Amino acid sequence: MCLGIPGQIVAISDPDNALAIVDVSGVRREINLVCVISEDHPIEACVGDWVLVHVGFAMSRIDEQEAAATLKILEELGEVEPELDAIRMADHA
Repeated sequence: MCLGIPGQIVAISDPDNALAIVDVSGVRREINLVCVISEDHPIEACVGDWVLVHVGFAMSRIDEQEAAATLKILEELGEVEPELDAIRMADHA
């Protein structure tokens, strides 16, 4: 199952293409930020943001408390490791 999993944006890797590095429970990967940037929240303002990541895209910004609660629920359901494995596999594809 593919879920949106919380991650924190740690760096902007390619501002022209709206790409950033996100940390998802210690696993870092490049994602697209096109869905979460706007005139009011430009790409430069995204470092430090928590986002829900799905298939290589940040789908929405969330706050840190929501991220922690979501990760806790996913861990309890046993869904975090499969999602992290999917992220790792995508990096090697």
